[in-house]
Amino acid sequence: MEKYGKILMYIIPAFILLILIEKIYAWYVKKQEINTLDTISSLTSGVTMITKNVMGLSITIISYAWIEKHVAVFHVESTILTYIIAFIALDFSHYWIHRIEHANNFFWNSHIVHHSSEEFDLACAVRQPISSFVKIFSFFMLPAALLGISPLVIATVIPIQFYAQFWYHTRYINQMGFLEHIIVTPSHHRVHHAINKEYLDKNLSQIFIVWDKLFGTFQAERKDIPPVYGITRPVKTWNPIKINFQHIWLLIKDSWRTKKIPDKIKVWTNSTGWRPSDVASSFPVDKIDDVYNFQKYFVKKEATFIYWICFQLSIVLFLTFCMLANISSIENTSIFIYGFFIFTFIYALTDFMDGNSSALLWEIFKFVYGLSILYTSNDFFGLNLSVPLTYDIILTYFMLSMGLSFYFWLDNNKERNVIEQL
Repeated sequence: MEKYGKILMYIIPAFILLILIEKIYAWYVKKQEINTLDTISSLTSGVTMITKNVMGLSITIISYAWIEKHVAVFHVESTILTYIIAFIALDFSHYWIHRIEHANNFFWNSHIVHHSSEEFDLACAVRQPISSFVKIFSFFMLPAALLGISPLVIATVIPIQFYAQFWYHTRYINQMGFLEHIIVTPSHHRVHHAINKEYLDKNLSQIFIVWDKLFGTFQAERKDIPPVYGITRPVKTWNPIKINFQHIWLLIKDSWRTKKIPDKIKVWTNSTGWRPSDVASSFPVDKIDDVYNFQKYFVKKEATFIYWICFQLSIVLFLTFCMLANISSIENTSIFIYGFFIFTFIYALTDFMDGNSSALLWEIFKFVYGLSILYTSNDFFGLNLSVPLTYDIILTYFMLSMGLSFYFWLDNNKERNVIEQL
C-alpha cells in the first residue's frame, strides 16, 4: 500500500495539471463554457476511489495468484516479452469485464459513475467506482495463468493499463490516422461515452481497439451524429457517493415492489435498464428519450460560491495527499478514521453543490468528526501538530468552513425565495 501511495503522489498532480490545461484550452481557445461543478464532482469521485483503495474495502473471491498457482501448465521467465503478453492478456480480460458491466443490470452499478458525467473531458476519466466491494472476474486472466506468468508481473502492468486510459477522455484530439485501427483513441472513446442510439454500448476496449472489431462491438465516430454524453437515466446530482449507489438502490426497490416472483430475480440478471412492467408503470423514473433535446444537470452559481467550492476541493486534495504521504506511519485504525472523514467531507461538499439543505447536517457532522480527531489523537492525517500554528490553522479552517457553509446556504435560500415570489 505504501508503494501505491507513492505512485499516486506523482500521478495525481500530473492528472490535475492536464485537466487544468484542457480547461484553459477550452475556455480561452475554444470559447466554451466550463461546467466547474461537473469537474469538481469528477475529481471528488477520483478521491473516493483512492480512499477506498487505501482503506482496502474490497474482497477478491478468487485471486489471480491462486489461479496461476493451480492451473499453470508451465512457468515463463519474467522478461520484457512476458510483460507485453501480460499487458495484452489483461486488456483482453478488461474488454470482457467492461462488456459485462454494460450488458448486465447488476454489474452496471459498478460502472455507472464513470459514465454519469454529461461532459466528456479529462476530468471524466477519474470518475471511478467505490461500489464494487467484491471482485469476481479474475478468471478472465486464465490465458496468462495457463502460461504461468508471475502475479508480480500482473501487479506491475495493472496500474500501467489503468492510467493509460486517462488521455483519450477528450474532445480536442481528432482522428489519429493508422492508430485508429490499433489502439483506443479519443474518437473511439467519445463514441463509447455517448448515449446516441447508434453509439450505445460500443467501443468497449480499453487499450487495443482490435477486441471490438473482433467481437462485433466497434462503431466509428460519425460526423453526422455528434456524440451526446451521459447516461439515459441522468443522475441529477454532483454527489459521487450517491451516484455510486443510485442504480443498485433502484434495483433493490424494483425487486421488492414487483409482484411477480420471477421478476424479482430478473431485476438482477437481465440486461441493463430492464425493469418489471408492473413497477415501471407504477414507479416511473426519468429517462432521456430524445438525446438532442433534454436539460443537462446544471446549477448556475455565483463566482464567490464557485471559488469557495474550489477552495474546499483543494483542502480535501491536500488531506488526501497527507494520507498517501504518511501511509507507512499511520496506524491501520487511523487509516479508517481518516478515510471515512474524507468520505464525509466529500459528501458534505457535493451535497452542498447540489443545493440540498441536508448539506448543513453533513457539514455539522464533518465539523464534529474533524474536531474529535483533532482532540483525541493530537494529529490530523499524519500532520505533525508540533509544528507552530498547525493546530490553530486546522481549528480555524473548521470554524470557517462551518460559517461560510451556513452563509452560502442562507444566500441560496434568499435566491430561491425571490424566484418563487416572481
